Amino acid sequence: MYHCSAQWYTPPVPTTKPRYQVTETEDVGRALDIAARRWPGEPRSRLLVRLLEAGSAALVCEDGDAARRRQEAIRATNGKYHDVFSPTYLTELRQDWPE
Repeated sequence: MYHCSAQWYTPPVPTTKPRYQVTETEDVGRALDIAARRWPGEPRSRLLVRLLEAGSAALVCEDGDAARRRQEAIRATNGKYHDVFSPTYLTELRQDWPE
């Protein structure tokens, strides 16, 4: 039985890059089924790579959106609260800080 073997049973692959094993859990299988509808005819191994690429792109986009929202919030509030703090507020605040 292969699964009881102490050695890896797939043939060597000409790469020095790390390889990963992924078990097709219920969630992974569901994601692969969705990917198969998006990219029909692709083997599940290739769908896994496509999902990683799509997920990475989505995270980059999400990070960009979050940064853009922060910048918009900063611009929207810029100068609105100038009368809330006195010009010496920071100096007064730092007086009791340890040096």
